[in-house]
Amino acid sequence: MVTTFRLNSEQLSSQDHYDYGMRAVKSVINAAGLLKRADPEMPEDQLLLRALRDVNVPKFLKDDLPLFENIISDLFPGVERPQIDYGALMDQMKLSCAVLNKQPTEPFLAKIIQLYDTIQVRHGLMIVGPTGGGKTSNYKALAHSMTAIKHLEKYEKVNYHILNPKSIKMGQMYGDFDPQTTEW
Repeated sequence: MVTTFRLNSEQLSSQDHYDYGMRAVKSVINAAGLLKRADPEMPEDQLLLRALRDVNVPKFLKDDLPLFENIISDLFPGVERPQIDYGALMDQMKLSCAVLNKQPTEPFLAKIIQLYDTIQVRHGLMIVGPTGGGKTSNYKALAHSMTAIKHLEKYEKVNYHILNPKSIKMGQMYGDFDPQTTEW
């Protein structure tokens, strides 16, 4: 894991949202823990490979993905990428796309799965990208899907609220420390 992050920092483009520090290590460890609990028999090299991919691929730019794949294939030679069955969630995502008038193409469904995997290991996140890139459709399709299968043990009803970041102060959006009351 450490070697992967070191090679990423040396070989991939420099972006403000790329993180290879302790926060990234913690996210990979959390993802690996979730995977281990879900499938205790999965070999550890496959488990680490999947955790590294799940945490890092969603945040990389399109041009950096082939470089990351080369780094991973060099560090994990002969390790097959584990295929995960999302079962009811994947079936429901296709149905939700129909309800929301979206085409359930493989790239779109893959982005929804990336968002789902990221939510599992992060407390907060931002979806960024160009106008018309599918950000809103992505989270709405995931929210609709998870709400539709809330009767299953793993899923809950999803509520979301949209904020205009220009309508509030930076501290109100991200939180800040009040030096007078010493409260967050």
